[in-house]
Amino acid sequence: MSLGALALAGLSVPAAQATEITPFDAGSGDTKITKVVVDGDNKVAMSTNAAKTISISVTATDDSGIAGAEEFTIEGPDYGFEMTGKPVCKVVNATTSTCTASVKVDPRTDFYSNKNAGTWYVDAWIDAKDDDYVWKEKAGSFSFQRGSKLTTNAAPEPVKKGKTITVTGSLTRANWESLKYGGYASQSVKLQFKKKGSTTWSTLKTIKTSSTGALKTTVKASADGYFRYTFAGNSTTAAVTSASDFIDVK
Repeated sequence: MSLGALALAGLSVPAAQATEITPFDAGSGDTKITKVVVDGDNKVAMSTNAAKTISISVTATDDSGIAGAEEFTIEGPDYGFEMTGKPVCKVVNATTSTCTASVKVDPRTDFYSNKNAGTWYVDAWIDAKDDDYVWKEKAGSFSFQRGSKLTTNAAPEPVKKGKTITVTGSLTRANWESLKYGGYASQSVKLQFKKKGSTTWSTLKTIKTSSTGALKTTVKASADGYFRYTFAGNSTTAAVTSASDFIDVK
């Protein structure tokens, strides 16, 4: 990195500028960032009791080719901040390379608050072989999510055809402050059924969790098959599908 680049990297952004919608970018020449991928699908779910390695890949182009990249930083809500190790750049073709780096996060030692969950952004600095460069704030984004768990229990079993089946369950999510899982209230969850011998799940109804994350609904017994609950997730909480529960209909 040049002395000028170092000086620029050390500049602090005034508070007024930090509130602007357009992020602060800088560069020289024709170097461009064309793609940013975090953990394959731009979603990172973290539990309460295990470290996780986040992989970040930044693809960039320049007419002379890409020389390398500086450590990526990721920033999120409630002053969330992490920095990767030095990226390794793999050549795609004469003008394009993908630079990849990772950072290890651990809820047990990094002291995350639940407010850290949400949309995080990747800041990236890429250097070209002809001394061109690009520095881009918010070059890409991803969802940093609280891990979730979901259960399903259908009863009674076996059951006579036409009788009532009660399907209960529970939706919980990681609390990074207590390092425990707690009930996730007022969330829409789908109850699905798959007939024995079929490969297709059908949605029977959508219900909401209680104030403690509990689920409970009833359906009529029609045929042997499997029940499960599924939660679509959101920007702060990971999607999850429960294990299925088989019901024998007599």
